[in-house]
Amino acid sequence: MPHKTIYTTERSTFHQERALAVAPPDLDIALLHRPSREALRDALADAEYLISERVGVIDAELIAAAPQLKLILRLGSLAHDIDRAAARAAGVIVCQWPDAGAIRVAEHTIMFMLVLAKKLDEAQDGARAARADGHAARRTDENTFAYNWSGVQGIGQLFERVIGILGFGEIGAALARRLGGWGCTMIYHKRRRLPTEAEADFGLAYVERNTLIARSDYLVNLLPYTSETALSLDATTFAQMKPGAFLISCGSGGIIDEAALANALHAGQLGGAALDTYAWEPLQPDNPLVVLANAGRNLVLTPHIAAGSYTPQSSADERRSAYTNILRHLRGEPLFYRLA
Repeated sequence: MPHKTIYTTERSTFHQERALAVAPPDLDIALLHRPSREALRDALADAEYLISERVGVIDAELIAAAPQLKLILRLGSLAHDIDRAAARAAGVIVCQWPDAGAIRVAEHTIMFMLVLAKKLDEAQDGARAARADGHAARRTDENTFAYNWSGVQGIGQLFERVIGILGFGEIGAALARRLGGWGCTMIYHKRRRLPTEAEADFGLAYVERNTLIARSDYLVNLLPYTSETALSLDATTFAQMKPGAFLISCGSGGIIDEAALANALHAGQLGGAALDTYAWEPLQPDNPLVVLANAGRNLVLTPHIAAGSYTPQSSADERRSAYTNILRHLRGEPLFYRLA
C-alpha cells in the first residue's frame, strides 16, 4: 500500500506538476498549495511523511497532530521554521534536501559581482588585443612586470563592501552562506522577516527596502515576479542607489525597468549592472541593454542560464532526487542531510 505523504509548497503550478510527475509510486501524495494551518493539521492526521518545500512553520502542535509521522523533509535549506526539538521528542526525523538550482544561481550571482568589480570585460579586451598602451614588452621576473598595462581603472572588491539582498529565499540563503567568509556586510529585505536567530546564522541584518537600496554597494535583485514587483526597480530606485553602485539581477524577469536602467548606466549614475533574466526573452537587438552592452559599458548579460543548462531530463532528474531520503527511509538505509 502506498505511504501517505503530504507535500506543501508555495511554488507555482508549473513546479507542482513537475514534482508530481516524477513522484515514486510508493508514495500516495496529497499536494497542498499554501495550505492554512487547519488544513495542514487535518491532512497530517494519518500521514507518514511530510515534504515541505522551502518554507512553512512546522511546530510542536502540528507534529503532535501527526501520530504516524516518520519523517519531515524540507526541500531547500531554510529549516529555521521547523521545531526540531519537538520532532526529536516525537521520534520524527528531520532532513533537508539542497536546492541545486538555487545554489547554481547563487554561484552565478557571485560571478556577476566579481566580473563587475574586476572590470573583467574591459580587462579581457585589453589582454586579448595585446594592447600595450606604450609599454615596452620585457621578460618578467620577480622584479620586472607591467602591472595593469592596459590601464583599467576603478577595479574594485567585495571585501568590506555592503551587499544588499532584495528578496531572500533559497537563492538568498545560498548566496549568504557562500559570502559568509568574504568580509563583506550583508543586509536584506523581504516581506516576511526571518527570525533573529536565522539572521544571526546567516550573518545578515534586516533593513527596510529604501534603506537597503541606499546603502548597498552591490544591490542584488532576487525578487519573484508578482503584480507588486513587476517593474518595481525603476528610475526612482536607481536614483536612490549610491553613485557608482552595482545592480545584479538573478531574480525573475520583468522586475527591472530596462530602459530606466540603461539610462542610469549611460549617465554614469551606476558603476555597472549584470542581468540573467529579462522582461522579454530571448533578448532582441533593439533592447536598450543589448545596445549599451555592445557599446562597451560595464554591463554583463547572460541568456537566463544562472540555474544551469536546463533540459527537461535534467529538471526531472533533480526533482526525482528530492524523494531520495524518503525512499532510503523506506528501505532502512542511512539518510542524507539529516538535521534531527
